Amino acid sequence: MAYQALYRVWRPQTFSDVIGQDVITQTLRNAVASQMTSHAYLFSGPRGTGKTSCAKILAKAVNCLNPHDGEPCNECEICKAANENRLNDVIEIDAASNNGVEEIRDIRDKVKYAPTEAKFKVYIIDEVHMLSQGAFNALLKTLEEPPANVMFILATTEPQKIPATIISRTQSFNFRRISRQDILKRMEFILNDKNIKYDEEALNIIAASAEGGMRDALSILDQALSYGDDELTLKNAQEVTGALSNEQIVSYMTAIADNNPAEALTNLYQILASGRSALRFTEMIIRVCRNLILYNSDSDLSNKMDKSVMTNELLAISDKFDNSRLFYIVDQVSATQKNLKNSNQTDIYMEILTVKISEPKVIEQSTAPTADNEEKAGSAELDKLRDEVSHLQNEVKDLSNGTVIKKAEPKKTHRRANTNTRLNKTAIYKVLGSATKKDLMAAKEIWPDLMSMLSITQRAMMKVAEPVAASSEGVVVAFDYEMWFEQAQDDSEFLKELENNVSRLMKKDSQIVLVPKADWPKIRKEYIDNNIDLNNQGNVESKQEPKKKTDPTVDEAVKLFGDDIVDIKND
Repeated sequence: MAYQALYRVWRPQTFSDVIGQDVITQTLRNAVASQMTSHAYLFSGPRGTGKTSCAKILAKAVNCLNPHDGEPCNECEICKAANENRLNDVIEIDAASNNGVEEIRDIRDKVKYAPTEAKFKVYIIDEVHMLSQGAFNALLKTLEEPPANVMFILATTEPQKIPATIISRTQSFNFRRISRQDILKRMEFILNDKNIKYDEEALNIIAASAEGGMRDALSILDQALSYGDDELTLKNAQEVTGALSNEQIVSYMTAIADNNPAEALTNLYQILASGRSALRFTEMIIRVCRNLILYNSDSDLSNKMDKSVMTNELLAISDKFDNSRLFYIVDQVSATQKNLKNSNQTDIYMEILTVKISEPKVIEQSTAPTADNEEKAGSAELDKLRDEVSHLQNEVKDLSNGTVIKKAEPKKTHRRANTNTRLNKTAIYKVLGSATKKDLMAAKEIWPDLMSMLSITQRAMMKVAEPVAASSEGVVVAFDYEMWFEQAQDDSEFLKELENNVSRLMKKDSQIVLVPKADWPKIRKEYIDNNIDLNNQGNVESKQEPKKKTDPTVDEAVKLFGDDIVDIKND
């Protein structure tokens, strides 16, 4: 016989075999034993939690010739035929591929006929939420007034898509995710029955990866056994599931604790290069932070830590994290997870996350104000209001005395320069004045070599930047994120190093000018609007001289000081 997957070989054959759904199986068993079964059931819940298995067991149990306390005997002819999928009175339908009105009308026409072998004709409709609205309407009448010898069992992973009129005509059972402990016990039972050696840590990793689905757990276990030649080791489980090794997560979290972005990025690149999933990586970071919070909070809570994650090495660095920082890391990782699910640039998001959670300055800025600070802020606001009231009272008094009041000049406030003041438009326009496509292509060609010359932290910053214009005199570099543009613009040493490296690679002096990518189209349009090509000025008869190209900075200076004072010199 051909090899069968574990989840098929070990599919439950009785209600007592079903794992993690005790309330549901007990209810169904009692209903069969007391012959009080309903004409229609709705089984809903996550994938791999036993919905279809319970449907098949219920179909056997109501038709079994020798039931025992509501359980099928699995020995009579009816049970054997059902187990071998040759019982004509149990009809399984996949609603995903049979979701039309015609298919449901066919069922409605055939339910009138009596069963050929068993007592009940049982229709098991899997993924019933895939039926069309017309198909649901066709099914509704049959569910409302079914023949006495017919039973419908509907199974779905998305019950919210099923019309309320259908749900109200069924007995609804919600299957919950199976606990990790129950999954572990089931896998241990199977491996012991097959006399296969296994590592308990490997089983823990598989149980965590299954996310509450027994079928998923057995599929991963099957894959790990094939990879390890019928032996389950920790390394095999990590390779198959994409889980991180203890050494990898310890090295990464240690670099985060030491506020060392360069070391953290090095560990990140090694983890991603080993084929680990970025999403699984973020899940592991959250699990580690959760356990560290429990460990730091209370001795009783520390007993609830996940021992498979918290190694002695991680516990050794727990004092480097306080709970406020751990909460901050969890918030940042959760936000990154949303971006990872909707983007193909997983590496960039992971780099940004790593720099964010490993730089102490960012952490300090992100911490919420303390109660003392809030109290001080409230007191200052109250004092300010009192001063304003007193000032207004004095003004009213002066007005009543006929005194002329001069309006107080508002105090000048110093604000941080915005992005426009950070932009060096003169340098950008200088590059655009002689920019060519050939120079831009040359800049893009040397870009990979330039990246290899930078440090790990600088490389992470420049990965979100690219040349957008180039000439014989310089290169305009646009940044995807304004945050990185500001950081690079403020780092004069980095800019100087960047210019030296570009000049060396292009074998000529080249100025590097930075710009946020969001502002680049506007800047380019401004340049085009303010600079008219002399070759396109063609009205000779009007004898009007075409406007010369001007520099906006020069125009502003002339406007402020006048033509007599400003002396323009070309470089």
